[in-house]
Amino acid sequence: MATKAEGGRNRLANEKSPYLLQHASNPVDWYPWGQEAFDKAKSEGKLIFLSVGYSTCHWCHVMERESFENEEIGKIMNEHYVSVKVDREERPDVDRVYMTFVQATSGGGGWPMSVWLTPDLKPLYGGTYFPPDDRYFGRPGFKTVLRNLAQQWIKKKDMIEQQTDIILQTLQEGTKVAEAPGESLPDKSALLTLFNMLLKSYDSEYGGFSKEPKFPQPVNFNFLFAMYAESPEDDESKSALSMCVHTLKMMAKGGICDHISKGFHRYSTDQQWHVPHFEKMLYDQGQLLVSYANAFQITGDPEFRRVASDIAEYVSRDLSHKDGGFYSAEDADSFPTPGAKEKKEGAFCVWTHSDLHKLLGQKVKDNHTEADVFCHHFDVKENGNVDPYKDPHDELKGQNVLIMRGSVPDTAKHFGLTEEEVTDIIDRCKSVLHDERQKRPKPHLDNKMIASWNGLMISGYARAGSVLKDTAMLQRAKKAADFLRQTMFDESRGILYRTSYVDMDGNTTKGDCPVEGFVDDYSDLIQGLVDLYEATFSPEYLLWAEKLQEKQNELFWDKTDGGYYSNTGKDPSIVLKLKDDQDGAEPCPNSVSANNLLRLSNLLQRPEWQEMAADILKLFYERVTKIPIAVPEMLCALIKINKPPKQVVLVGDNGSEDLQSMIDCVASRYIPNKVLIVLDGTSSELQDRVPFLQTLSKVDGKATAYVCENYACSLPVNTVDALQKLLQHPGSKPS
Repeated sequence: MATKAEGGRNRLANEKSPYLLQHASNPVDWYPWGQEAFDKAKSEGKLIFLSVGYSTCHWCHVMERESFENEEIGKIMNEHYVSVKVDREERPDVDRVYMTFVQATSGGGGWPMSVWLTPDLKPLYGGTYFPPDDRYFGRPGFKTVLRNLAQQWIKKKDMIEQQTDIILQTLQEGTKVAEAPGESLPDKSALLTLFNMLLKSYDSEYGGFSKEPKFPQPVNFNFLFAMYAESPEDDESKSALSMCVHTLKMMAKGGICDHISKGFHRYSTDQQWHVPHFEKMLYDQGQLLVSYANAFQITGDPEFRRVASDIAEYVSRDLSHKDGGFYSAEDADSFPTPGAKEKKEGAFCVWTHSDLHKLLGQKVKDNHTEADVFCHHFDVKENGNVDPYKDPHDELKGQNVLIMRGSVPDTAKHFGLTEEEVTDIIDRCKSVLHDERQKRPKPHLDNKMIASWNGLMISGYARAGSVLKDTAMLQRAKKAADFLRQTMFDESRGILYRTSYVDMDGNTTKGDCPVEGFVDDYSDLIQGLVDLYEATFSPEYLLWAEKLQEKQNELFWDKTDGGYYSNTGKDPSIVLKLKDDQDGAEPCPNSVSANNLLRLSNLLQRPEWQEMAADILKLFYERVTKIPIAVPEMLCALIKINKPPKQVVLVGDNGSEDLQSMIDCVASRYIPNKVLIVLDGTSSELQDRVPFLQTLSKVDGKATAYVCENYACSLPVNTVDALQKLLQHPGSKPS
């Protein structure tokens, strides 16, 4: 049981979540989500005020400063409510239930999320950020809402309880309607429907699939790349590739890309990818690392290799625990100077024109300095380059967010330099500015480690490491997977934990994980482990993925209609049991799982899992066929299920040069429906599990490749040239 902390701190002081700890000194008598709060609300007959956010959320910080640190507001909350604070990243099940309510009743959502509940946890009113006072026309302030709802609860309690019963019933019925399964699989016309939707929303000038704000949306890249690979010569496929390539290049040039510390910010507030929301999320880095690796694999453009390497460097340097796990995020806000009393968004990342000229003073040519070259290249202006419209609080006034409007050849031509000289100057300047940044107050680091996001990052390192032939990336992925197994996995029960935390000494402790994993923790980690197997060919990762898939099926699968619930339904405080059906900043677990089931089915000869993948697609038939833009990752599974997988089995000696050449040959080609198995003398357990593998062997003592469809294989080949030909012709006749 959480108890009141000493020294003027509330019960959140006993929690582990960085977000909850940020609120431990508020004058609000906060409770964590749990029975103690629920019992208090019932015994005292009070409404519950639920506040949901996360530690790197800018507007969460704003609402805390304005309202939760306000003594007067704290007094109102303590007198009339039981106030509960939830970290949405720690408890996505709680967040998902009440976000469904907020979106249904207000037409929008976001964080901080503010919801008023009856003592039996039924929602009656909600929204997102509330200003403390009635500042805006038609929008009541937080104090007004608190007082009004408290009065209504006293006067109209019975009526409110009846209304909340109806609200909850309506939400339950609405979600059931969305889950009505179809009788057949969606056909391939859904692919063209999604392509046309993306084409219609595509910004041909700056890339991306909206005007503003602009989000990276890696699930769109996954679909478009897969569509391209289906038939590379078709006009639609060429357009699909072009949209991806242009968008990824414009993002890499924009301010959403951190040109100094590397990695990507959350999203751009404008059409040009210029002024970002400055927080950095682990799930973005993992997915974008895959996107840029895929782009390099398809195009061979070295710029995509560079960006992928930069993302990996950033995460390894700034978001990594010493034992292997990945931290969640870096905040958008920080103190602009060591002595400052108020944080500003982007303070860690932006530059004034004068600061750059002081730091980068070396002469280069015709009285020009490195600062001149750098400022021209990154569009730095004397009075700042941020549109005031994108800076409503004047936090970026006079500052510059680095963006490349042109290119290295453009800058070289402008100053009469060679491209090599410009590249060297830019690299030197970046190094100086990175060192200078380390003297600034750093943004808050959310060092909570989340299983699902770690799974996405493992995928990133594994996929990029394979494509770029970077063994350090592969080792980093293995270290993370091993960390999760040792620290966030209960071997005896076969279950994952959602989160792991770091103590004051920077250590983690096995079993110190209060929240059991949700469906996305399983699905994202399984994807990461399968990617890691296909990059390192270590069977233990594939076999662990199989165990996790079996546990995911046991805990979350709907045996009646198919598909996965988001939670197990065992927690009575979760008043709605939902299935995710939308790919957003993170791909939804049903989309990821459909792909996982198809891959594992073919790797491990589990045909029943292919049927489960088909059941997911049938369940979401309406969504896939009518609004496929909501589930682009699920349409990647539709592509896979409609096309026989290309099973590539390589047989050779562990560490041999001829086997490695064949592995590199496969890694150089983008084949989204491939299943890759390497038999190198270390795979006996896998061969025992999959009998047909026992029939494959080296030919003439050399590393040998078999390209198979439905467990029937082409004639074996043992030269890279012959393997390339087989990979180029998906219709090769099996023997």
